[in-house]
Amino acid sequence: MSTEPVQLERRVGQRFEVHLPIVIRAQGLTIAGFSQDIGSRGVFLYTEARLAEGDAVELTFTMPSEITLAESMRVRCQGRVLRANPSPAGQKNGIAVQLDSYEYLSEVESTANLATRPTVPEPESEGPGVISH
Repeated sequence: MSTEPVQLERRVGQRFEVHLPIVIRAQGLTIAGFSQDIGSRGVFLYTEARLAEGDAVELTFTMPSEITLAESMRVRCQGRVLRANPSPAGQKNGIAVQLDSYEYLSEVESTANLATRPTVPEPESEGPGVISH
């Protein structure tokens, strides 16, 4: 007989394991990250930035055709950090985000968003994972 605890799955919707670059806007900063998995109500992602539970975030990324069942589309999501798993120095932090709303971006908005996409920070940047103000 097993003595390991039973863990209940609290997710309601299906999760898709997709590794996508994500632009994160939080606390007036634009931060680079990437997803581990995405569902209709949430995203688990990794970033060098430290975000705290309850922080409001805006995520922008391209939803792949495997999920949209049509063409790939840029989306902008509003959400809150549910859980933040800080990592030792030099490693990415795991962040669980609850999505409150999302919108599909038009081609014009997508092009404008790509122009402000974060780049790899220079060593003299303001801190780990911080791209710009």
